[in-house]
Amino acid sequence: MKPAIDLDAVTKRYRRFAHRRQFATLKSALINQSLVADLSPEETFTAVDDLSLTIAEGSAFGIIGRNGSGKSTLLKLVAGITKPTSGRVSVHGRISALIELAAGFHPEITGRENVFINGVILGLTKREITKRFDEIVEFAELEEFIDAPVKNYSSGMYMRLGFAVAVHVDPDILIVDEVLAVGDEGFSLKCLDKFSEFKRRGKTILLVTHGLGTVQQFCDEVVWLDEGRIAGCGDPRRVVHSYLNAVAVGEERFLSTVDQRKIEATSSESPAAESDDSELTDEEPPADMFRASEGRWGSGEATITAVTLEGAGGPAHVYRTGERVIVRMRVTVAEPLSDFVFGVSIFNAEGVCCYGTNTDIAEFRPDTMLGEGEVVFEIENLDLVEGTYKLDVAVHTRKGRPYDYHRLLYTFRVKSDTSDVGIYRPRHRWTFTPNIQFLNSQDG
Repeated sequence: MKPAIDLDAVTKRYRRFAHRRQFATLKSALINQSLVADLSPEETFTAVDDLSLTIAEGSAFGIIGRNGSGKSTLLKLVAGITKPTSGRVSVHGRISALIELAAGFHPEITGRENVFINGVILGLTKREITKRFDEIVEFAELEEFIDAPVKNYSSGMYMRLGFAVAVHVDPDILIVDEVLAVGDEGFSLKCLDKFSEFKRRGKTILLVTHGLGTVQQFCDEVVWLDEGRIAGCGDPRRVVHSYLNAVAVGEERFLSTVDQRKIEATSSESPAAESDDSELTDEEPPADMFRASEGRWGSGEATITAVTLEGAGGPAHVYRTGERVIVRMRVTVAEPLSDFVFGVSIFNAEGVCCYGTNTDIAEFRPDTMLGEGEVVFEIENLDLVEGTYKLDVAVHTRKGRPYDYHRLLYTFRVKSDTSDVGIYRPRHRWTFTPNIQFLNSQDG
């Protein structure tokens, strides 16, 4: 199939402006034909790195990746907004690009005047713009505001007008960045309908989005960029799956690092064991521990020396709804204890207690504890909705006096393919009488 866009070994480097070094003259920079040609590697940042890619004519092509991975730079290279440092970019057909919110709009003039100016910039004649003007305004839903200065528009109004102009230029290639995220649900659906119309007419669409569901539903192919290089390309479902796995690995590292820093920050305040009496040696803990901010309290007669969260494959901070979770606590006791309770509580990001229990509630009656041991708390099915959660662990007396209480020092995330609301996702099933029909059915 004929290519609409072809990139051959394209690299784009930018200068790091943190350095004080300046060019000797503008003339020297122009002679070198690059503002970065004579800079050392540490003085430059590579946004796109030796990238080769072919996009077929008439395809809907998605670009995904983390922030800063080079997605917007790639679009600017294709649109001709910026030139590659090296390599070749070939584009076949007229381009209409919506890359930056309000790009090309003059804030002091009206929406009407901006429509005509942008239309001319995108290659239309004044007569062609006049012919399409009413359709553009209607699509943008700005009939009441088209004669108001653009500086008075909201971000959503900016986006709607820019998109309406871009799609009504009738380009061969439509380039759209994540600016669609500022639109409401109704307008987003209208945009997707327009994309589908473009596909039916054999137009090429290049789409950058963090909406992975949209990518899988709408795009024929997708490329995943990571630090300016192609990390995956091809079937949307396969590439998105690989991307999500990589994101989960990154989240694991991040959450593990954050938890470690929290523990290190409290280690200097960790309770020291006392054997002469049972009074608290540290400052009094909060009266209502569930309302306390993160920290660590206790007398130190028993100490939690390590806490590990595990999944099916070992230590983990990211889980899928319904997965098995294990919390391991290493506990040290210097002198024999006969009064002890182990507790675990789960809180959501808003501080709401999702679940809490302890060995006393479970009717384990303490006998004796001495030396170093391990406590394992296992959740067979973590039936929480998607979100970020915090974990409390503690060892205390049966009357609640803490030996060692770790408050909100451990974080984990739950992922889900569904968009449930609330906290808890019980196992469930829908059933219907024969006169109520669905195209598909699924169990919870």
